[in-house]
Amino acid sequence: MNMLFTWDTNNLCIVFRQWHVRGTASLVFSLLAVIAISAGYEALREGIRRYESSVAAKQDAAPTVQRLPYNYKVETNTESATLLGVGRSSQADAIGRRAHVFKSVLYGVQNFYAFMLMLLFMTYNGFVMIAVAIGAGLGYYFFGSHTKATKETACH
Repeated sequence: MNMLFTWDTNNLCIVFRQWHVRGTASLVFSLLAVIAISAGYEALREGIRRYESSVAAKQDAAPTVQRLPYNYKVETNTESATLLGVGRSSQADAIGRRAHVFKSVLYGVQNFYAFMLMLLFMTYNGFVMIAVAIGAGLGYYFFGSHTKATKETACH
């Protein structure tokens, strides 16, 4: 694997041994695939944002009991103490627990996807790097209408 920046496309291997560029046609199809993969990452991010918004809306719509401050002391040794605790909504908590499991899976998928894009970029081939950037731009254009263009690098 070449570890220096290059524009050379002869015998270019992209991530997998089976993904080999051997001519002009395979280069064009590979670059289009890289653009689609990169745009797909933005689609995944938008899908995750929509899921998180819908979960937040469901939690807000869930019936709640009176909320008390977090540090409020509730006497639990009396007959009048509630079994579930004051200020808790079991329905909202259940939604939150299920959603957290699914969001954790989505977070793992998103990070895997991001690192695969990084591997595409690390072919150090100028054409592939530009294709990743074009795909990210197109993905943001089509799927990122609800986000700011400036985002910290640490936020995948």
